[in-house]
Order: sequence, then structure tokens, then C-alpha cells
Amino acid sequence: MTQPSQLHLWLVPTPVGNLSDITLRAIEVLRGADAVACEDTRHSGVLMNHLGLSRPLVRLDAHTMQRAAGVLEQYPRLAYISDAGTPGISDPGAELLRLVVEQGGQVEVLPGPTAFVPALVLSGLDTARFTFEGFLPRSGRERRERLQAVAERRETTLIYESPHRLHATLLDLAASCGPERPASVTRELSKRFEETRRGPLQELAAHFEAGVRGEIVVVVSGRSEAPAALAQTDFLALATAWSAEGRPVREVRELLQAQGLRKNDAYELALRAAQRGPE
Repeated sequence: MTQPSQLHLWLVPTPVGNLSDITLRAIEVLRGADAVACEDTRHSGVLMNHLGLSRPLVRLDAHTMQRAAGVLEQYPRLAYISDAGTPGISDPGAELLRLVVEQGGQVEVLPGPTAFVPALVLSGLDTARFTFEGFLPRSGRERRERLQAVAERRETTLIYESPHRLHATLLDLAASCGPERPASVTRELSKRFEETRRGPLQELAAHFEAGVRGEIVVVVSGRSEAPAALAQTDFLALATAWSAEGRPVREVRELLQAQGLRKNDAYELALRAAQRGPE
């Protein structure tokens, strides 16, 4: 049996699209490992050939992870890659990591590509706080509960989705969050036909009704607490009044947030009020 001190696992992120996004350290680890475990040897073989690397490839996906102990016995210095992105993020890898930790081995997770971070930034929505949902359940009570959680959440939500379920998910999100909730859909990140479309959920659902191809990230804005009857001009009037009382920008921002405005909007109005001065 392999001694625990000999076990060394690397979780190696691989490009989500453009193969040039591989890091130098990732190449170094893949070159030096005893073997490379992966979800699909044919898919990962294309990457290894592109990099000019020749290492044993072993399949370890969600259906074959029970073989992991034997693979580690044969290849104690093992690199693991998923089809794209960082292993363990909506991909296999976490179970393998736990096995090595339980056996007293060493684990390294390399920084590198993952789809939801660039999709979040591209969305133009609030990036200060967000929740990563991964893939939603396909149906049933758990799906309804998760959709309701997205609807009630005040921070941005990130969701992975497959092409053939995108339209249905956008319709469900529009029903739970409201048709006018701001959102974005990003697909084919770093590839030739990369696309990010932004707009209300209802509009996005209509746009993607005909279907779409590629890996997809849906980004949904958090719930606004602003009362429907209170317009932007009313908030500015409140901010101006508070500013005229000598309250600093930070305090005015906090008061606006207490009225339901998002932090960034509240800060912008507080600044505008301070610049306007008393009328």
C-alpha cells in the first residue's frame, strides 16, 4: 500500500475555451505527475496533445470515482483535470481531494480558469457580494425552493445551465424573480463566438427561445428593496435634504440603503446630493 507521505494530488484548472489560457504552472504540474486523471480521456487527450505532453491518462469521472483508491495506489503523484475549468466547481474533484486528505496525503489546488468569475464581471451587475448556485435541480420541490431563494436574495446569483434547458430556466427565473429583474447570459467564454446578453429576464427568455449552443452562465441581479412608489427623483430629494442637514456622504448612503436602495445606487445619489448643496 502507498504510504500517506507519498500521496500528492494536484487539482489543475484547464481552459474553459481558449487553450492558450492554460497557466505555465499547470503545464509544469501536468508534465511532472505520474499520471493525469480526467473526466474524459479523449477530451483531455486533445489538450495534452496541444501542450505537447505525454503522460498516462486515467478516467476518473462521477461514474468511476470508486476506482480512485486503486488509481492513487498505482500513481501516487496524481494530477486531476476536469473537462474545463477548476475541478470541484460543479465538476468532479472534491471527492478525490477528500480521499487523499483522509489518507494523509498532500493536496494542491492550482489557481486558474473558472467560468463564473468572468461571467459575473461581464454581467455589469453588482460584484461586491454574490452567491454561486451551480446547476439548479431539474425539477420538483427542490428546484422551486432554490428558485425562490434566488428571488429573495439581495446579492447577485450565478447559475450554470445547459443549452437545452436555458430557455426553461429563464422562464422559471422570470416567474419567481419577476419579468423585469436584471440579468445576463454569457456563453462560449473565451471562444470565437463568445456572447454576453444583458437585460430583463423576460427579454432574455424571449431572445433565447430558439435555442443556443455552448457552456452557459446565467447571472441574476439581487432583489431590490426599493418601494415601487418611490422614484429615483424622490430618493435624490431625500438625499439632498439629509445632505443639507450636514450629514456626511457615508451617513446619507446608509440612510438611503435603509430605504431599500442598493449600496452602489445609494452611494451615487449621496455624492450627487453633496455636490448639489442646499437649494
